[in-house]
Amino acid sequence: MKKWKTGLCGLGIGLCNALFGAGGGLLAVPYFKACGLNQKKAQALSLAVTLPLTALSAFVYLSRGYVTLSDAGRFWLPGLLGAAAGTLLLKKSPDRVLHGIFALLLCWAGVRMLAG
Repeated sequence: MKKWKTGLCGLGIGLCNALFGAGGGLLAVPYFKACGLNQKKAQALSLAVTLPLTALSAFVYLSRGYVTLSDAGRFWLPGLLGAAAGTLLLKKSPDRVLHGIFALLLCWAGVRMLAG
């Protein structure tokens, strides 16, 4: 891939991540797949790329008072448990199944957003 395309994709991922709350990962997965990665690798790389973007966005939102640590804190333990379970399931799930689940998740999210 050309460096300028990668740079534009990175800019888009970062922008969406900050605007939509980790939405950059939704862009990253199809981009990484288009670059030839399999579903598992694309999803894992998406997390690795969006982690620092999410940390920066969270810092900005926390420092500007858009959210508090107590708002977020109640989701940390369940989120960590879900992340651990998801990591284990990713290893054991066929790419085709992951691809289908990801597509359904995108469709569900789109319908929910349109419904308001």
